[in-house]
Amino acid sequence: MEPKHSAEMSRLLDKQNHALMETYRAMSHELHKLQVEEEKIMQKLYELMSVEGLLPKRKKERQPEKAGESTQENEEQEP
Repeated sequence: MEPKHSAEMSRLLDKQNHALMETYRAMSHELHKLQVEEEKIMQKLYELMSVEGLLPKRKKERQPEKAGESTQENEEQEP
């Protein structure tokens, strides 16, 4: 390849690389925003389901209490 063409090709590849990196950064930022939004929505859903009593009971809660354990200790284990 001629030096003129290789210099042009190098500039073109640099421009494409820059454009791709900018696009990657923008998409990565948008993905992070969506993940944060999803986390907030899931927390709200959990709160709503908890208030409505729609969450399944844990297996530990269904088992009879062991001797020496209080109900308060079981409640502290919940998230």
